[in-house]
Amino acid sequence: MTSDSPAQMNSNESGSEVKEQVVVQTNVSAEDSGVAAESAASVNNTALAEQNESLKTQLEERSTQYMRIAADFENYRKRTQKEKEDSEAIIKRNTIMELLPIVDNFERARSQIKPANDGEMGIHKSYQGVYKQLVDSLKRLGVSPMRPEGQEFDPNLHEAVMREPTDEYPEGTVLEELVRGYYLGDRVLRHAMVKVAALKEDTSSEDKSTTNDG
Repeated sequence: MTSDSPAQMNSNESGSEVKEQVVVQTNVSAEDSGVAAESAASVNNTALAEQNESLKTQLEERSTQYMRIAADFENYRKRTQKEKEDSEAIIKRNTIMELLPIVDNFERARSQIKPANDGEMGIHKSYQGVYKQLVDSLKRLGVSPMRPEGQEFDPNLHEAVMREPTDEYPEGTVLEELVRGYYLGDRVLRHAMVKVAALKEDTSSEDKSTTNDG
């Protein structure tokens, strides 16, 4: 049996030490790599979280801006629509007001002119036919006449141009419509000019007072 020489034993021991050092260094390197990988992953996760939060903030800002723009546009649309409707209503009202005096003239002619023969009757029916067409057109536009006779005087609807003393009606009763008033929808288009009942003075008391003075 051959025994190892001291030199060989030293050589073997040195080799073992080197191997152990290599193993240790390898394990240390592996551990360092693992720590580095974990550190890199942590950094990446943090960066992704920050990026995600930044994108979420930007999305919320864009959503808020969009909602604000949408609300502004809706307000603009409503405002322009109302302005358009108001403008159309003013034009419609002014146009109808220009036509009302023509209607008044037709009505005066109908009440004052009395045809004396067939020829005059033909002319009368002819222009009254035009009057009817005009009135029908105004009705389609939402115009309707007031009927104030017998009603209580209302300054929101009527304009009193005459007062007539009477004991047949209460004071303030509309006795006669002198110029016709009209509504446009549910609003007053033109006030009616009316004659209103006033208190009748007690003539018997006046006569009695005059007699006593004499």
